[in-house]
Amino acid sequence: MEKRNSFSGSLGFVLAAAGSAVGLGNIWRFPYLAAKDGGGLFLVIYIVLALTFGFTMIVSEISIGRKTKQSALTAYGVLHKKSKWIGVFACIVPFMILPYYSIIGGWVLKYCMVFLTGQGAAAAGDSYFGEFYTDMWSPIIFDVIFLLATAFVIYLGVNKGIESLSKVMMPVLLVMVLGIAVFSLTIKGGDAGRTGLDGLKVYVIPDLSGLSFKSVFVTVMDAMGQLFYSISVAMGIMVTYGSYFRDDSNLMKSVNQIEIFDTVVAFLAGVMIIPAVYVFLGPEGMKAGPGLMFVALPKVFNAMGSIGTIVGAVFFVMVLLAALTSCMSILETVVASLMDSFGWSRRKATILETFVALIISIVICLGYNVLYFEMPLPNGSTAQILDVFDYVSNNIFMPVVAIGTCILVGWIVKPDTVIDEATKNGEKFGRKGLYIAMIKFIAPVMLLFLLLGAFGVFNKIMK
Repeated sequence: MEKRNSFSGSLGFVLAAAGSAVGLGNIWRFPYLAAKDGGGLFLVIYIVLALTFGFTMIVSEISIGRKTKQSALTAYGVLHKKSKWIGVFACIVPFMILPYYSIIGGWVLKYCMVFLTGQGAAAAGDSYFGEFYTDMWSPIIFDVIFLLATAFVIYLGVNKGIESLSKVMMPVLLVMVLGIAVFSLTIKGGDAGRTGLDGLKVYVIPDLSGLSFKSVFVTVMDAMGQLFYSISVAMGIMVTYGSYFRDDSNLMKSVNQIEIFDTVVAFLAGVMIIPAVYVFLGPEGMKAGPGLMFVALPKVFNAMGSIGTIVGAVFFVMVLLAALTSCMSILETVVASLMDSFGWSRRKATILETFVALIISIVICLGYNVLYFEMPLPNGSTAQILDVFDYVSNNIFMPVVAIGTCILVGWIVKPDTVIDEATKNGEKFGRKGLYIAMIKFIAPVMLLFLLLGAFGVFNKIMK
């Protein structure tokens, strides 16, 4: 068995963990959910949940990883023999996510190349995105390139691959996010003379009109679901990265830094996107939903004129970096689990998992043409193959893993197991009372609601 790697220090760990957390969830999903759920109201609820539920899950998973020095598949079983099943589910999640995440990463790579070659105006066409992702070969080619780039980094290992790249890419990413966010606020234009600052108000000021119990409940559930995407919990990533975290490093400080980094980037993603969309496409453009990044934004960049091609290129390069750092962590979780469970070399585990993910991702790509079908899901949506993978992994397995983690830490091995691990160098455990209340009582109940929502229970009750 290969000697277990570790991050060289807290900075490498924080940037790698933040790189995992800052991905398409922040830059793609966060802004469209914020636009859908009343802007500022979603923002306030998300920040409260990040500081409570998010903190609880991050500190628990990193502590489990560092304490056991094991990746997701085996860590839970080491902590408590009968809880090994949590690790199995936690490893299935990244195994399911990797194939379709690399497809979406391929979509981002395609748009990146389009804008870098000055073809941004073509991408603004109504049918451009639809024609691209339903094509037989183009999505597969870009998927293969993106997945192989990810695999190359993981093949290099924790220090030469993940840590080295994260130390370069994350500062660059943050500068790009800040730059586009500031630019977005200075925009003036559109037929109605709207400004970027008008869009910022829509984003940060809660819209309480037509507020009801149902709308607040939906917003809370959306914000909580978003946290899974945003902070990379319940998918084995933080357990795996925690296993590489040095025993003499300050765990609590690192967790706080990851929280801040992730929440700031998620907020800035909204500042980048929502004001610009509001200026050029108005309130209707805000309802673009999942198509916000690939359909609405190219129209916005096109409406900006010649500067839009540059802004669009910088934006999609930035999204590509975010997608790559997240995809690295997803692949690493599966690879590390194979290494820990079967004693495989990194080379063998990386090659095998990349090959399997490639086959599955090609099948998913074909789900938009030769294998096309429509399947109704319990939550009321209609799905193709990619949507089914996303629904099962994110809406069912991830809440199950999180509930299992809460029961394990809260009631079986007790919260002191995590608290003692997180403070073993004499660190102060801030929010201790909150942590215990969350892990034992509040988080499991909220997660159960999230799981019931995935099965469409509340659709029937709240008609």
